Amino acid sequence: VLIDSFSVRTAEPSRTNVPVASGILDEVSSDPVIELCLPYRSPMDAEGVVAYLARRAVPGVEEVVDGTYARSLRLRHGAGTAELRPADRHISAIYRLDDPRDLEEAVRRSRVLFDLDADPSPALVALRDDPVIGPIARVNPGRRIPGHVDPNEIAFRAVLGQQVSLAGAATLAGRLVADYGEPLARPREGVTHLFPTAAALSDADPGRLAMPASRARALLTLAGALAGGQLVLDPAGDRDRVREELLELRGIGPWTADYVALRALRDPDVFLASDLGVRRALERLGLDGSPRNALQVAEKWRPYRATALMHLWSVLASPDARSVVSTD
Repeated sequence: VLIDSFSVRTAEPSRTNVPVASGILDEVSSDPVIELCLPYRSPMDAEGVVAYLARRAVPGVEEVVDGTYARSLRLRHGAGTAELRPADRHISAIYRLDDPRDLEEAVRRSRVLFDLDADPSPALVALRDDPVIGPIARVNPGRRIPGHVDPNEIAFRAVLGQQVSLAGAATLAGRLVADYGEPLARPREGVTHLFPTAAALSDADPGRLAMPASRARALLTLAGALAGGQLVLDPAGDRDRVREELLELRGIGPWTADYVALRALRDPDVFLASDLGVRRALERLGLDGSPRNALQVAEKWRPYRATALMHLWSVLASPDARSVVSTD
């Protein structure tokens, strides 16, 4: 775990910084507040990651306030919360953990979520001279691919996001959290629950799921496969095999499988050709946005199509896509 600086303070009125030392966490009183600096390799568009997560934030599990992203964490020995804020050459992190032994895992998951261990240089070199993506990449060379704190959660959210807006998907996820998530023993403002486990969702009543019946069946089928161990979303495993297993599940199509590959499996070359955002971005750039043409255009971006995808999605947030494209 890469950590530049480390302090631990308790929730008592008298707060004292504690230097790093062997066994220090065993000596801290209950409910510690652990503050860390999480370094990364520059350049880094940390604010862009926060904005991406904010647009998809699930009520009860995540919130973004004044540029700080906060969420709950399900960890090996208990639950916790993380508050992550971009700072000068690092991410400022504050953890509140049920069990301090979970600190290393909480840091690791935070680093995956913000893609802090990535080296953006190879993708930038490969994409910067491309006539479509190059100008966008040169404007923001530190763009990252947001990851996850739990690959299963991303898979469920991908199913909820089928053919609905980002806001609609977040609302559906928030209802699942309210019905099947676990309340935190120490909630933190808007972060009050853990996202439901696969086991909890596999036992859900389809009639209580406020979504189309086909999507509800897909969600329950996915939950059963994950809870039973027939499907394991391991970023270190065979991504192609996992994608095939996802597509074998009823209600899981290419868009869902590819989104899981992007964020849960961390595939650097996945590309969501059928995504509506990709279509609209390409059209704003004056190109044919059909899935067939999108795939053809994206061939030039291998093996960094996932980074190119993030650049395309960023076009939708630009007030004038053509002005971005024309920037040297």
